[in-house]
This record gives sequence, C-alpha cells and structure tokens, in this order.
Amino acid sequence: MPITRDNLLHAAKSLCIDFASKKDPDALMTHFSTTHQCSAYEHGLPILAPFLGRHFVGHDGVRDYFKTIASTLSFERMEFSEYIVDPEVQKVSVKGRARFTWLSSEQSWDEIFTYVLDFDDECKVTDYQVWADTGAVYLASNGQLGTS
Repeated sequence: MPITRDNLLHAAKSLCIDFASKKDPDALMTHFSTTHQCSAYEHGLPILAPFLGRHFVGHDGVRDYFKTIASTLSFERMEFSEYIVDPEVQKVSVKGRARFTWLSSEQSWDEIFTYVLDFDDECKVTDYQVWADTGAVYLASNGQLGTS
C-alpha cells in the first residue's frame, strides 16, 4: 500500500502532539520504526548542550535523546504548524514554537524550531532532525541568557 500525504501528516501530527503533551520517552518511541534503524539528531555544536551535534542511533539511542532533553529542559505552550509533506520521499517538515527553560539555571526563552521527519513504509519515523536556537540553549545553560 503506497504512503499517502494524509498518512504521513497524521503520523507527524501524532508524534508532535505526544511530544507537546510531554509523553514519556517510551510513549514517544511508539512513533519510531521497528523495521529500520532510527536516529535523532539535533543540529548544533556538541559543546553547547548534551543533546546537540550527536547522532542518537537505534531505539536505545533515540530514547536516550528524549531522556536527555527531559533531564535538561522543560517547556510550555508548545505548538506545531506549517506541516510540509512530501509523500514521494516520505518526509515531513514542521515548524514548532514553545517557551523553554533550562532546568539547572531556570532561565527561559521563546523559540521557533523546525523538525524534519523521515518515515518508513509503515509511517513510522526513521530519522528525526531538529534545527533550533543553539545560542539560547548555550546561554541559558550557563545562566547568561539575560531574560528569564
């Protein structure tokens, strides 16, 4: 059965809703492929934050990515919009926004970020990529953001 735009959109929205609802890493993993090696990668320099610039590979790796995010950041008012779906390459791009707080410094910032999600033939995520404000993460992690 061919992958449709609607199938991909539903799969992407389901993952985004669960993440925004602060589901635990095991619940998030239900959205990831069991037939392909999956990965999570948040673009940025690894020196800036423990979840940046590292390839989290396989189910255990992706679960570790979500656990690392949960142990360093909190967020509120997360919402997603502007889903761009390409069924030819089984990929969805989506814009998100939220207010993040670095837990140890308690510094917060508003951010717009982008996900690019690749899917297998069962509409499960194989590759999860994030582009976000790495400068704000770094400054907040060091207590230097200046706006709480």
